[in-house]
Amino acid sequence: MDKGHDLTAFSRTISASSLRGRLTKLTGAPLRPVAALHASIDFVPTKIPRKRRLQMMVVAVWSVLLVMSCFAFLMLCSIPALWPFLVMYLIWIFCIDKSPAHGNRLTPWFRSLKIWQYFAEYYPASLLKECDLPADRPYVFGYHPHGIIGMGALATFATEATGFSKAFPGIKPHLLTLTNNFHIPLYREVIMALGISSVSRKSCSNILSSGPGQAITIVVGGAAESLSARPGTADLTLKRRLGFIKVAIQHGADLVPVFSFGENDIYNQMPNEKGTTIYALQKKFQSMFGFTLPLFHGRGLLNYNLGLMPYRRRIVSVIGRPIHVQRCEKPSLEEVERVQRMYIEELTRIWNTYKDEFAKTRLRELSIVD
Repeated sequence: MDKGHDLTAFSRTISASSLRGRLTKLTGAPLRPVAALHASIDFVPTKIPRKRRLQMMVVAVWSVLLVMSCFAFLMLCSIPALWPFLVMYLIWIFCIDKSPAHGNRLTPWFRSLKIWQYFAEYYPASLLKECDLPADRPYVFGYHPHGIIGMGALATFATEATGFSKAFPGIKPHLLTLTNNFHIPLYREVIMALGISSVSRKSCSNILSSGPGQAITIVVGGAAESLSARPGTADLTLKRRLGFIKVAIQHGADLVPVFSFGENDIYNQMPNEKGTTIYALQKKFQSMFGFTLPLFHGRGLLNYNLGLMPYRRRIVSVIGRPIHVQRCEKPSLEEVERVQRMYIEELTRIWNTYKDEFAKTRLRELSIVD
């Protein structure tokens, strides 16, 4: 009995000693995954100028504005006293309000708010004007590349942060986006105040027909081009995009190519080459919903290399020379393709003229794809 008791006590002592030793080693050594993650994240310094914090805040709010609008509307729905007003608002959105197809809710003072100046200075975003555009005719601006979200298009054509109205007096720009965006309560009111309208054919026709100086901006590459948006590249989905050229001819609107250097550089994207499962799923999603979801990442609020905020990288939108077209309600395919060739030549000229100044870190040259 004594020997068994002694053996059991000895085993417990060994086990306790072993456990203490292991715990000591565990607490003494750093947790490697956490330490590696901490070492790989480049955190922002504690002292940041107030202006840069304001720039960050404005871009962060815009990045999540759609989600915030949905959440705010759901919160309003939780108040029974507001239900009659919310029902009337939804009826107004879906059955009555035709503003997204006419572009008549543009609010100059809202486009000129100081917050948009902070938004543009964050990257910074700017425009470069090559020539004057007389306000005695309508215009169709073709914006390239699409990028992940098109932040440069927003800064240049939906706000006065880059000085569009001063550079082109008398021209009223309307940046076009998916019609589904105007079905989102509250969010739609913000983008319409910026002059953003629906990209439908009816909307294009209504705006261009409403008088001289009216202009629409179409981000030509669309969802397909966003899947190839990566830093240092300029792969444009353009060869089969004839619709915007046909619209311009039908309304006698001058075509103006715009190349935005740096648009593809503000986000990184996960590998999704053609033939991969990710690419197939993204294209399937696009065919079902009309848009797609690039798997991108950028920086965070408190670090420089992990998050969904865009990087601070310069965006320069070069607004090229207009291509004058003769008005024709039913242009032939040959005429549309002829104007497209002139458009691509002008876009290529812009790239070749400014690539060594604004695309110094490019990995390859401009490529016109599907």
